[in-house]
Amino acid sequence: MYYIGFDLGSSSIKIALVEIETGKSIGVVQEPETEMSMLAIKNGWAEQNPNEWWSYICKGIEKIKKKYSVTKSQIKGIGISYQMHGLVLVDKKGASLRNSIIWCDSRAVAIGTNAFNTIGEERCTSHVLNSPANFTASKLKWVKDNEPDIYAKVHKFMLPGDFIAYKFSNTINTTISGLSEGIFWDFKNNSIADFLLEYYGFEPSLVPDIVDTFGQQATVDEKGAKESGLEIGTPIFYRAGDQPNNALSLNVFNPGEVAATGGTSGVVYAVTDSLSGKESTRVNNFAHVNYHKETPRIGKLLNINGAGIQYRWLLNNLSVTSYDEMNLLADAVPIGSDGVCILPFGNGAERMLNNQDIGTRLVNINLNNHQKGHLCRAALEGIAFSFVYGMEILKSDGIQVNVIRAGNDNLFRSEIFTNTVASLIGYEIEIYNTTGAIGAARAAGLHKGDFKAYGKLIMDNDYVMTYKPSQDKSTYEKAYQNWKRELELVLNKQNRTI
Repeated sequence: MYYIGFDLGSSSIKIALVEIETGKSIGVVQEPETEMSMLAIKNGWAEQNPNEWWSYICKGIEKIKKKYSVTKSQIKGIGISYQMHGLVLVDKKGASLRNSIIWCDSRAVAIGTNAFNTIGEERCTSHVLNSPANFTASKLKWVKDNEPDIYAKVHKFMLPGDFIAYKFSNTINTTISGLSEGIFWDFKNNSIADFLLEYYGFEPSLVPDIVDTFGQQATVDEKGAKESGLEIGTPIFYRAGDQPNNALSLNVFNPGEVAATGGTSGVVYAVTDSLSGKESTRVNNFAHVNYHKETPRIGKLLNINGAGIQYRWLLNNLSVTSYDEMNLLADAVPIGSDGVCILPFGNGAERMLNNQDIGTRLVNINLNNHQKGHLCRAALEGIAFSFVYGMEILKSDGIQVNVIRAGNDNLFRSEIFTNTVASLIGYEIEIYNTTGAIGAARAAGLHKGDFKAYGKLIMDNDYVMTYKPSQDKSTYEKAYQNWKRELELVLNKQNRTI
């Protein structure tokens, strides 16, 4: 018997099957095999048709059943992970009214900034733990202001995962974790953020019913079964945004546990029981998957836009053939790259730098002595240093660290990168070979509430290795302080020109 998990990203949807008894991953498929389309009518806009998500999910279910010879009756539960902060609008018949405004769409930045300034920093940070910023609530306000005919037809707003659950079940609901990522949840009053609804002019009736993150949220109905190929009555047991779900996939649930990912962009996601919003303009704070008022678990999310994309840029522009070759070149260069520094912030405005867009900076090159190996090492170190810089911000917001767990993805496969981070932070980094879709599938089993057994499934199936901090980190520290000085020079110059 199996659970099925879906990871709805902006480029593709991944579908995973796991064995219920052992938690073993049977396999993962992707739809589409290339990349989903994204509509950008104007600069800074990003939209997708939510019905296309559903179409790809149905195709993926058919593909994975066929590939692994699994019947619909063998699939006993559903888990859903999805791209955060998106907005889906439906009418009373459940039909989507417009394309989804997805996470990377920036049209509502000014709306969120004005709300933060008008409502006040203290009220925002103490109640919703964030600035409204460019999150789902601000996107809904944009529709209200700019597309009044569409807004007038809105029955409910949903997050992307809510829409997929609805297509399976014809039931509209959401979770506290989901509402918090949209900045609709008031942590202080443990309720919908009525003051924000009032400020934006939203009717409370637009908010979906709330269900637990783990538990029977809905079941597949006749129409959902016909379209998806799953059995009528199959329960939806779990739903969460991609970053909380990535943390769950790495067995990160408790204060002191930190999840890190190092793909195109980087994320540090630290769990705490503190409702502090001190760094709310640089760090996002959301209800983690196991949040309860009595035992609050907040996921503090720090994003680094300029991460793996920096290393990929070097791959594309140096005369090298692979990341393995780059890593060998970097390994021949000593810690600190002989003074060469790369600030890897070339992928847009960095929230952790107070939304400044400083670009990538390459400094201290000696044209006689430095070669491409120095660039490769400086890039890996620069990305690692940006993770360490982000951790310092999280610690200033009260985060305590006991362990860091990371997926076996691009950057964390590099010993230089991972040893640099581990040594400077002073904590072990555990590496696991898992994905968001596998985590979502396994999480379907957490409706039973056995989190210890879940952790054992991950350790038994996914553990790869542990990187330990260097006993002598002085060389790493010297290199980091050199990098940090270069960053502060740029930031100070930018601030003087604003």
